[in-house]
Amino acid sequence: MKQHFEMMAAYNLWANGRVYDAAAALGQDALNRDVGAYFRSMMGTLNHLLVADRIWMKRFTGEGEAPSRLDAVLHTALPALRIAREAEDRRIIGWIASLDEEALAGRFSYVTVTDMRTVSQHLTPALSHLFNHQTHHRGQAHTILSLLGEEAPPLDLIYFQRTPAGRPYS
Repeated sequence: MKQHFEMMAAYNLWANGRVYDAAAALGQDALNRDVGAYFRSMMGTLNHLLVADRIWMKRFTGEGEAPSRLDAVLHTALPALRIAREAEDRRIIGWIASLDEEALAGRFSYVTVTDMRTVSQHLTPALSHLFNHQTHHRGQAHTILSLLGEEAPPLDLIYFQRTPAGRPYS
């Protein structure tokens, strides 16, 4: 199980890098253009991904900043957002590496952001959600790139597994 989550954390870093590389070709107006996505724009979507990861990592580890809103804007400029994203991805990779099978089989409790309920659940399904959530919103970012006329990079897990970083997992 641990190797699966190590792969997903490494994939997360790789896929986010590809999205940010493509987004860097957009001007500030395009990055902030409301294209009707759930978080409106590319910047809104990329901010939400970082917000959600910080919330989950605070729940998992008890450390770090956890925004109180899912639509919080952490950074208004893409370069600063990218630096924060890369740091969070490396934090996720490091934390996953620190887990053992006993920890993965354990439970944790947290308070939800949306309705302030206390939830207790097993860690493994929550980690699956963390990475699935990233994939879901990266898919939206991928669509936003296409809508804005930018070539959207392939993000399939199998492509990652064919890279040097992904080969240990293929």
